[in-house]
Formats: sequence, structure tokens, C-alpha cells
Amino acid sequence: MLREAFQDLNRLRQIAQIVAMHGFGAYLDSSRLARVLGKRDADEVRAVAEGTAPAGGGDRKTAARFRQLLIDLGPTFIKLGQLLSSRPDILPAAWIDELAELQDAVPPIPVSAVRAEIERGLGRSVEACFAELDPEPLASASIAQVHRARTHGGEPVVVKVQRPGTRERIEADLGVLRDLAAVLEAVVEETGVYTPTDVVEEFDRAIHEELDFSNEAQNAQAIGAASEGRPYLVIPRVHEALSSSTVLTLDFVDGVKISEINAESGHDVERVARNIIEAAFRQLFEDGLFHGDPHPGNVLVLPGDRIALLDFGLVGRLTRPMQEALVTMILAVSLRDADSIARVLTRIGVTSDQRPPIAALRSDVEAILDTYLGRKLDEIRTSTLLRDLLDLAVKHRIKVPKEYAVLAKASITVEGIIRRLYPRLDVVEIGLPYAKELLYARLNPTDARGTLMRSLLQLQTLAEDVPAQLQQILIDLESGKFRVNVHARGLDRVATNVRGAGFALVLSVVASALLVSGTIALAASGFGGLRTVAIAAMLGAAFLLGAAGTLWVLGLPRPKISVRRWLLRRKTTP
Repeated sequence: MLREAFQDLNRLRQIAQIVAMHGFGAYLDSSRLARVLGKRDADEVRAVAEGTAPAGGGDRKTAARFRQLLIDLGPTFIKLGQLLSSRPDILPAAWIDELAELQDAVPPIPVSAVRAEIERGLGRSVEACFAELDPEPLASASIAQVHRARTHGGEPVVVKVQRPGTRERIEADLGVLRDLAAVLEAVVEETGVYTPTDVVEEFDRAIHEELDFSNEAQNAQAIGAASEGRPYLVIPRVHEALSSSTVLTLDFVDGVKISEINAESGHDVERVARNIIEAAFRQLFEDGLFHGDPHPGNVLVLPGDRIALLDFGLVGRLTRPMQEALVTMILAVSLRDADSIARVLTRIGVTSDQRPPIAALRSDVEAILDTYLGRKLDEIRTSTLLRDLLDLAVKHRIKVPKEYAVLAKASITVEGIIRRLYPRLDVVEIGLPYAKELLYARLNPTDARGTLMRSLLQLQTLAEDVPAQLQQILIDLESGKFRVNVHARGLDRVATNVRGAGFALVLSVVASALLVSGTIALAASGFGGLRTVAIAAMLGAAFLLGAAGTLWVLGLPRPKISVRRWLLRRKTTP
């Protein structure tokens, strides 16, 4: 344990050096935080929250330096950056765009180490598992390395092998990240709905899921099963007998990256674009299971203009209520119904302390819709609209479920692919039938999964329960047992401060009595013993006064650094 503590301290020292090397260590002084630590400037804070603060080019530059900082800190921090790039509900758009460029590529490990990991993961020799294993890797990342291989049945496959020592290294870095998060929460004022600890905990869950390849295998099998009967979509098959928690074997898919095709390459780009959109909408509105990272490297084009999806480490899942909320949101946007959009946001999200005033939220939604006034729904850029709505949720301290954030990132990526392939494609024309079908299912009384049926059941339950509950309330009122609990924000803190102040006052009174007694005894002491008692009393008084002073200082409110105001000063400072 002592050795691990020293290793963590050394890692913290390395992180501090790298942070300082990239200039972030000097920001506290250059941003004049001594002035920020004082009284909050309400106009300044409001300007940032409302997005009316003067814009500057420094934000993107700072994000670029942060991206390079994560690269220099190592693979774990690169993975953290990749997680953050998929969460537009946590970081601003400029930071999301910059972190999306993070490439998790590292020098390959020797094939001998790969063979050893395969044997360790599958419990038998490489020769017993594969008829052939290509010594040259297809890809090499921080967590895994991918090689082509051939089974004894003659099937071409790809083998994803976890790099040795990966789990131990990530566990060590996670411990450091938790410590850093605790420090940040102690000195940084919370300006959003996610604290540093929240981000680290989310990263902890995500990275452990990624370290267990059986999760990716289950995701691939689930999407493959849901995609049966769709000839335009290919999902590689998982070879379960050749897979484990550290080794994953899938069918090899020979295709062309979506970024490399165009009309000149002999492909029907409109058909390819339609296949991508249809696959995406079917996953959203029929399966409730969608690919969370469809970047160009994970989308291949096969003969016949079919598409294949690769890498199922990040998969989003939408429950039936989530799908219904999504349909309501789409229809509300098409009808420019700000009230419905605001209510859907409050319904799907989790507020930090209390629900925001619906009128203020509706007003902000109307301001967003005004920017799209006069445009057709198919002319609205999904990336801009989704980011605006997510930023609005953050502003009103609404914590949007992770699935919606992943969906927003995936939608932005797909939109970029479609606009490059076939910008004239009407996305709404293809996707609206699926939304209508789900909307019809909500109102279909014969569909047991429909919202109408569930609503009727809930009304029946409510009608049965309310009379009994009202009767119990009346009985409690009559017997005097009815109680109302009122929770005031900050009241617990006030009570703690009052108790601390009272204890400090008692210590001060006792210390004063000891000091006076010791002084009198010291002045009147004619014997050595009395002088010793006097000195002991005065030392005790000094100790109690110090303890009282410490309690008083700890009870004072301690201002924190406001990141939001700090960024504003960075933008407005010439």
C-alpha cells in the first residue's frame, strides 16, 4: 500500500509538470483570479449563462492545448478525452470538436506478446484456435491490438487482443483521477450539473465496460440480431468459441471506408446515404439500440452499396419512454411548439435541486426556435439544434440522460457523413414514417405497449389508490399525526455554523477563565508549585483559544474559483 501511495504521488507530480508545461499552471495568475475570488458579478455571470458574452478565438485554442495535454498524459487520459467528446451535454461545442480529433494510436506490441495474450485469454494455444494469424497488426490502440486471422474452418476473421498490463495501468490512473476530482471540487465552483467526481465515475464505468470485451461481443450480437432481414446492413458475426473478456474474434469485413467513396468511385452515393439513414432510424425507432460512434472509420461500404458497421464498444439504448420523448421532441420542433419542447426537456432530465421555472425555459426555447425561423425542417442542421438544446438543458441545470447525449453525438456524426455524400437528401422524408409509426403505437389501444394502454392502467390505479390515501390524510389530521417537512437550502449549513460558533464560544470562555486564573496565580506565586500550575493554566488557555479560532475559521464560507467567470475573463482580456 505504501508503494502504491508513492507511485500515485509520483504520477501526480508528473501530471503537474505536464499541466504546467502546457501553460495551464499559469492560468490562475494570468486570469487575475485574485479579483474573481471576491463578490460575484451578476451581470458577468448572466452574460455567460445566456451566451451573450463576447466571443473570442481563445476558447478553441485552449481546447486544442487541452487535447495535446491529454495526449501527453497518456492512454488513460486520451480515453477520458474520447469519452468527453461523446458528451456534448458536458463540454462546449469547441471542446467537443477538438477532442473528437483524439486518435488512440500507439506503437504496436510484438506478435509474441499478442500470441501470449491470446493463449492466456482463450486458455489454449494459438495453433489450436486459429489456422493462421497475421503477424502484422491491422490497428494498434492503447487498450487493444487487432490482427487478421483465419479459423480452422477457413473463415477470415479479425482478432482484437487486449494489451498486457492495460487494466493495471488504468486502475492506477483512475485512482489519481479520483484524487484530482476531489481537489477540483474543493477549489472550483460548480457551474454545471456535472461535478468532476461525476465525470470520473462515468469514465470509470465506461472504461471498465470497454476493458471487458464480452460487453462489446454482446452489443454486436444484439445489433446483429435486431438487424436481421435488412440486406443493406451488415454486422460482423461474433465467434464466441474464440472470444473472452480479453480476446474478441469477429468476421472480417472487406469494404471501403465511407470517407473514401464518391460518385467517381462507381458507387451510388444517394443509395448509400439512404441506407445509412434508414439503418439509423430503424435502430432508433424500432430496435431502441443504436451504434454510438458511427465515425467514418467504423462505417464501410460493401459491394451493392451495402453498409457495414464496426466497433461496438459504444452502443446506445433507448427505452420505450425515451423513444416516445424523442418523437414528441421531433414533432414539437417541426410545429415550433416551444412549450412542448420545454416540458419534454424537464420530463426526460434530472434537475439538480429543483425544477426550473417552465416559463423561463420556454422563453429560451423560443429564442432558439427563432434562429431557425423560415427554414424547413430538413434544412435545419441537426448538430446546431441538438447542441443548442443540450446547452439550454445545462444552463437550466437539467441533467440529460447519457443516452440522449450519445444519440446527439451519433446524430451529428451521421449528419456530417450524409452532407458529404449526398447533401440534397431529405432526411425527414426518410425518417418521418418511422416517427409516425411510433406515434401511432402510442395511441393504439390494441397495442399493449402503447402509451394509451399504459395511461389507462395508471388512471385505474390512481382511481383506486387516491380515495384510500385521502382518507389516511384526514385520519392523520384528526389525530394530530399529520406532519409537513420543510427543507430550506443551506439551512443545514447554517445550523452547523451555529453549533460550531457556540462550541467555539464555550472554548473561548473556558480559555479566558484559565488565562485570568493563571495570570493571578503567576502574580501571587511565592512557591514553585503554584508557578507551575499557573504556567499550565496559561498553556491550556492558549490551546483552547487556538482551537476556538480554528473552529471559527473553518465555519466561514470559503469562496471557490468560478470556471465560467474565468473563461469569460480569458475571452474578454486582450
